[in-house]
Amino acid sequence: MPPVVRNLFHRPAIRFGMASGSRGRFSDPRFVSFIQESNRKTLDTRFRDLVLKGRKALGFALAAGAACGVAWVLVESAHALSMF
Repeated sequence: MPPVVRNLFHRPAIRFGMASGSRGRFSDPRFVSFIQESNRKTLDTRFRDLVLKGRKALGFALAAGAACGVAWVLVESAHALSMF
């Protein structure tokens, strides 16, 4: 790769005044100590799973309703065309 192109796509080591390491933002020791000191209740992951399952079921229900609506229109159109 030519150096000119490599310099265009080079990601700087220091971004916005802070060194960006390979760690994610949740492994930052300041964030972890803040979470430990705040003493908040843990998240209920079962509720999130229920919400996701509910969204999936709603999507299937909407798709089934749309399919039934299209089938109804086709049946009624065929019935109307058979009258002529």
